[in-house]
Amino acid sequence: MTKLEQTKLTRRGLMAGALAGAGLTALPVFGQSVASPPMDLRAQVAMKRLLPEQYGMTEVWGYNGGTPAGEIRVAQGARVQRRLVNELPQSTSIHWHGIRIDNAMDGVSGLTQDAVETGASFDYDFVAPDAGTYWYHAHNRSMEQVARGLYGPLIVEEADALDIDREEIFMFDDWLVDPATGQIKDDFGAAHDLSHGGRSGNYIVTNGTFGLTKQVKQNERLRLRLINTANARIFQLQFTGLAGWIVALDGMPLATPEPLSATLLLGPAQRADVIVDVTADEGGAAGILAMLDQQPQPQVLFDVTGRASTNRRPEAGALPPNDHTMVSLEQTRRIELKMEGGAMGGLRSAMLGDQNMGFRELANAGQFWAFNGAIGRMEDPPLAKLERGEQVRLTIANETSFPHAMHLHGVHFHEVSEDGSLGPLRDTTLLAAGRSRDIAFVADNPGDWLFHCHMLGHAASGMMTRFEVT
Repeated sequence: MTKLEQTKLTRRGLMAGALAGAGLTALPVFGQSVASPPMDLRAQVAMKRLLPEQYGMTEVWGYNGGTPAGEIRVAQGARVQRRLVNELPQSTSIHWHGIRIDNAMDGVSGLTQDAVETGASFDYDFVAPDAGTYWYHAHNRSMEQVARGLYGPLIVEEADALDIDREEIFMFDDWLVDPATGQIKDDFGAAHDLSHGGRSGNYIVTNGTFGLTKQVKQNERLRLRLINTANARIFQLQFTGLAGWIVALDGMPLATPEPLSATLLLGPAQRADVIVDVTADEGGAAGILAMLDQQPQPQVLFDVTGRASTNRRPEAGALPPNDHTMVSLEQTRRIELKMEGGAMGGLRSAMLGDQNMGFRELANAGQFWAFNGAIGRMEDPPLAKLERGEQVRLTIANETSFPHAMHLHGVHFHEVSEDGSLGPLRDTTLLAAGRSRDIAFVADNPGDWLFHCHMLGHAASGMMTRFEVT
C-alpha cells in the first residue's frame, strides 16, 4: 500500500495477529445476510469514514449509501427483483456480473437498455439460475462509477448447506485518493491510466476497510467468497495459517476441488470460492496476504482465539454442479480476436466509427486500444453473429504490452488448455501481455452480449465489442 501523506500506517508482524497504526476506523460490519433487503437500490452520493480520522469524511458513491453495498442473497433458481433509483449527478445502470440472465436485464447502457437518468428508475427482474459468488456494479461510465464505489455482492445459495462453520465475503479494492484532500481523485480520463495498465489505487482495502481483522478458531472451517472489484489491479493472494481448496471460480463449481497453491491470482472482476481450515495455533494469527510492491502485505488478518475441534475435517468435496451445456471442440466455429494498442503497443491506425484514424488522432480522442482494427465497436458489424446453440472457439491474441481481464456477458466459457482440454467454466479470463488463449462456449442465450476488458479504463478507451446471438 502506498503511504498517504502525513500518516504512517503500519502493521505488526502477522504472527502477532494484530493491526498497528494510527486512527484506522472500520466501516460498519459487512457481509452478513440481510433478512429483508430493501427492494430499492438507490444510487447515491454519500460521505464515509474511509481514511484515517485526520482526513475527515470521503465522498463516495454507493447503493443505499453504502460501499460495498448490501449483500443480495437468494436461493438458486429464485427471482431477483430490484428497482434502481438514480440519485446521482450522472446517468447509470446496473450489471449483474456473471449471472446468465435475460438480455434485457443485463444492464449495459447503450446496448441492452438506455442509461437511467438522474431522478429516474429502472426495474430489474430476473432469475438467478446458477449457485455461486457473483456481484453487481454500475455499467454506465463504469470506469468512474465503480471506482467511486458503486458495487456490491450477489450470492446465489446452493440447495443443500455445506459442511462449514461459517462463510465470509471479501471484496478487494483499491481507492485512488488525493492525500492532500482525502477525496477520491477525479482524473478518470487520465491518458496515462487509459493507455497503460489502468487506474490503480494507493489505498488498498477489503470490504471498504483497511486492515480488516476477523476472529477465528483453530480447525474452524470457513468458506471464503473472494471478489476482485478493483478497476485494474490484479490481486496476487497468498494464504498463511490456512489450508484448503479452491471449489469454484467466477461462481461456477470446479469438478474437482484444487488445493490452494502458493499464489491465487484474481484479475479485475474475477472471483474464487475457497474452503479453508484454520491451521494456525491458538493465540496466533492467520491471514490472506496480497503482493503489493513485490512485498506480501496482510489483506485480511484472522486472530485465532480458540479451538473449534481437536482435528481437521476430511478433505472438502466438490460443490454441486450448475446445469450447463457442454461444448464440443470438434463442432466449434473458429473466431479470432486480436488485441492491439496501448503504450508501447505499435498500433498505427484503427477504425473509430466509420473513420480510419492514426494513433495520434485516436489518442487525442482518448482512444488507445483496438479489437481486430476497430475501436469500441458496439454498432454493426458485431464480432460475430451466432445462431442460438452454436458452439464457438474464440482465439484471443494479446498483442499489447499489458495484461487484460476479458469478460463475456451472458454465458460462461471454458479456457482451452494447450493440450486441448477444457478448463473450468469462467466469465472473465486474465490474459498476460504477448500471450494467446482460446476460450470455448455454447451461445445458448439470445441477445446482444458485451465482450470487453474489465480493466475498466481499457474498455472506456477502445476494448469493447459484442456478440449477437439470434
